[in-house]
Amino acid sequence: MKEIQEQHSHENNSHDHGKMPIILYFIGLALSLIALFVNGENNLIQNTLFSIASISAGYHVIILEGIGETIENSKRQHKFTPNSHILMGIAAIGASLIGNFWEGTLLVLIFSGAHFLEDYAEGRSKREITKLLEMNPTTARLIMQDGNTTIVNVSELKVGDQLQVLNGDQVPIDGVIVSGSTSIDESSINGESIPKEKSKGDGVFGSTINGTGTFTMEVTKETNDTVFSKILQLVNQNQENQTKASSIIQKFEPKYVKFVLIAIPLFILLAPMLFDLTWSQSIYRGLVLLVAASPCALAAATVSVTLSATSNLAKRGVLSKGSAYLSQLADIQAIAFDKTGTLTKGKPE
Repeated sequence: MKEIQEQHSHENNSHDHGKMPIILYFIGLALSLIALFVNGENNLIQNTLFSIASISAGYHVIILEGIGETIENSKRQHKFTPNSHILMGIAAIGASLIGNFWEGTLLVLIFSGAHFLEDYAEGRSKREITKLLEMNPTTARLIMQDGNTTIVNVSELKVGDQLQVLNGDQVPIDGVIVSGSTSIDESSINGESIPKEKSKGDGVFGSTINGTGTFTMEVTKETNDTVFSKILQLVNQNQENQTKASSIIQKFEPKYVKFVLIAIPLFILLAPMLFDLTWSQSIYRGLVLLVAASPCALAAATVSVTLSATSNLAKRGVLSKGSAYLSQLADIQAIAFDKTGTLTKGKPE
């Protein structure tokens, strides 16, 4: 269980960009709104404000994650490995070069805003999963050799240890009852809200709630092998298990970006000869094609939908093996349930 918590904490840190990128984004948004009210003879001031707004709003997403990660990935793989963020940066710069400063700034604002919304959805999903971690007890009443009990950390328990569980306590770990009888709420494990009667020889699961009686149990599993621990492992795997569409996009993204970076300049160079366009028209249409060719919207959509679904399911106590399985729900025609307890809360209104 400790390993799962440490892994989850590490994942949170790896996606936490801090508040500065958000602050810079809203500064850029404010500057762009101010620039919209500057017109007439102040085109220089307006264009300057748009340029500063683009740099501020896109600093983290386009400069750091676009250019920075492209350089890092290229060094690590010993070949040019761009990501789709860099396409938006080039499109914004190109729009500014042909005098459309507002269009360039708008590209940055939309793309960066979508990125931060994706981060928010991911953070929300992880917060809901953290609440699941809090359901697991951290202490237990260990019965010593002299018959007295002492409070110990669950991570210190070993197979064969005997524990005392009082009425109202959470069962600290998986085991078997050696004396006493009780009723236990196992809804955190199987979703069944009706307490189950337990007596000597019956198995009990960590994180379930002891009801009416006090009993003594013997530990049968290590903390990392409990049923609740396995559930948390499945939930953590859900964050890494991508949908088919998302996997394909991420796999071919560098190749696709390379193709676009080669195809767009060729289009700009050949369009005046093939389609009788001016250079200005050719450049402008090439930049429009560059923006349209970016796969970022599709990639962001698949990730956001998956994270939102995981978050809402976790909030309701519903767990899934992975986003790949969630995406298959669209193809399901019928579902068979083995009992009514899986469909109702078991509590009269």
